[in-house]
Amino acid sequence: MVFKRALKENYHSGLAMLLQAVERCPVELWTAPNPPAGPSQDTGSEWNGVERPFWRIAFHTVYFTHLYLGQDEEAFKPPPSELAVSRRPEFERMWRAPWDLEPYELATGTGPCRPADVIAYLVFVDGLVDATVDALDLDRPSSGFSWYPKESKASHQLLNLRHLQGHVGQLSELLMLRGIDVDWV
Repeated sequence: MVFKRALKENYHSGLAMLLQAVERCPVELWTAPNPPAGPSQDTGSEWNGVERPFWRIAFHTVYFTHLYLGQDEEAFKPPPSELAVSRRPEFERMWRAPWDLEPYELATGTGPCRPADVIAYLVFVDGLVDATVDALDLDRPSSGFSWYPKESKASHQLLNLRHLQGHVGQLSELLMLRGIDVDWV
């Protein structure tokens, strides 16, 4: 029970920091293109070959926090239809198995989500945390996700939190370059 409480606290804190980052993102940064490759970067790297403006990073972060929060692939349910992100036709393949599309793989011309739409999705996911974590079988030897065959369920939950916080850090750095800070929650 102590570990589940710690998971819930960290999910809520990480999502609160992500919420701050989205709320504080200036309009011009929301859709800004990737920065150019520096001299030490491989110009053929994924970063330069995939469009990753602020909105895609934020949406990607909420999406995977949502997907990996549950017990397994079968437990995943798309967000309710009243959320704008669930009604976008170009996002449809993200909401059903085998999840052969993820936010970074959306076509280059895909219009951005509005900040309010990402926030609504984030608030929805945050509302799932307590009941979902309470129902997890953390002693399960497998993650429940076929592409993580060697992870236990407990380890996979920690991986999900690392992923969430890693992208919060990434978005925070983009904001800090503009003199905007995100509070540590």
